[in-house]
Amino acid sequence: MGKTLLDKVWDLHRTATLPSGEDQLFIGLHLIHEVTSPQAFAMIQERGCAVSRPDLTVATVDHIVPTRSVSRPLEDELAEEMLRALERNTAENGIRFFNWGSGKQGIVHVVGPEQGLTQPGMTIVCGDSHTATHGAFGAIAFGIGTSQIRDVLATQTLAVGKPKVRRIVFTGAPGKGVSAKDYILALIARLGVNGGIGYAYEYAGEAIEALDMEGRLTLCNMSIEGGAKCGYVNPDRVTVEYLRGKPFAPSGPAFEQAAEFWLSMASDPDACYDDEVSIDVSSLEPQVTWGINPGQGIAVTASLPFPESFPDGAETARAAYAHMGLTPGKPIIGTKIDVAFIGSCTNGRLSDLRSAAGILKGRRVAPGVRAFVVPGSEQVKAAAELEGLDRIFMDAGFEWRGAGCSMCLAMNPDRLSGRELSASSSNRNFIGRQGSASGRTMLMSPAMVAAAAVRGEICDVREYMP
Repeated sequence: MGKTLLDKVWDLHRTATLPSGEDQLFIGLHLIHEVTSPQAFAMIQERGCAVSRPDLTVATVDHIVPTRSVSRPLEDELAEEMLRALERNTAENGIRFFNWGSGKQGIVHVVGPEQGLTQPGMTIVCGDSHTATHGAFGAIAFGIGTSQIRDVLATQTLAVGKPKVRRIVFTGAPGKGVSAKDYILALIARLGVNGGIGYAYEYAGEAIEALDMEGRLTLCNMSIEGGAKCGYVNPDRVTVEYLRGKPFAPSGPAFEQAAEFWLSMASDPDACYDDEVSIDVSSLEPQVTWGINPGQGIAVTASLPFPESFPDGAETARAAYAHMGLTPGKPIIGTKIDVAFIGSCTNGRLSDLRSAAGILKGRRVAPGVRAFVVPGSEQVKAAAELEGLDRIFMDAGFEWRGAGCSMCLAMNPDRLSGRELSASSSNRNFIGRQGSASGRTMLMSPAMVAAAAVRGEICDVREYMP
């Protein structure tokens, strides 16, 4: 019987099986940022430990950085304290740090792939729930807590239970206006936010093979929103060519040797899975969430569902309607928005900005809508400006910002005010997620956000496409 990619990576990195039944895994790449690492560094210092493998640890700053100003000290004293702690800890321990203004700073899950740090067959962890993003390369990547960050810093290993594997096959070819963001929103709406608990998701099928790497990154990014431990795509020639020439990827003959290994890590044709789900993307429409978790989503042309249609989630649906101020049975199209946000580790890459700019070119943001775009990294920002995308956004009435997490989680000055409703390309629509306890968030693709910004309300992006 063949092995899945999860089996292969797990077997390569298992150093021991513990009495608890968990496996001790060697971690090939540890990504850190300013929010979850200071306490972990303090813990190992208290125990007199050193960072075990600083060469396998990479830091950036993303969550707390303001996107309008680059002056120090930061206005937020706690944010400045976090940044200073990361600067100190990386310097003292010889850890590579992509600091603000280095040209390589950005959201950790954007920086790792674009620098070639993320590679197939690796185990990757980070103190951030969206670490599953890196699975797009055929890596096993997942978020960890502060005490686990401590363990990885001190030992470069982690105790973890092996998940089951659910193969999710996306068939068909997408129609106009349908992207990887729509694939994953549709999947979570179908299986629920707890449907993936205990599983790793292996994304497969002709629709996945047709995605570029940035689409695959979007898909894997939101695996955690469906409850999965991680999500991954088997490495193929698309993966290999994306990594070719990246700063931290092998070069010359070593690259070809690495590529041979990477491709060998793909799941075997006769691999056995614990479960399988199939979705035909040719029947999908652009998706949009209406509630307070990513599983509460529908096609943009659909009417808002009645709570009774969710036998196990009627109360959650009622709570969502109470918060959102929406009415079951009514179309979601026409819902007025106050804010349009394009960015995040889900959709802050160059292809995301291109798709939104394509909708905005020659158009203007509706009166009363506050709109801004935040590139996922300094490198994405520079590339977008080279293409003139910044001018398209600004001419349309969007603010063009610096790199960072921004309003995805609002641990910085970018946040909703009061009952504002945000059309957002980010990954979570939880109550309070975007900075206001009464603020409201509707998740969708960057192109859908751009269309909503122009119309001033939720609309079908396909109306703005040739």
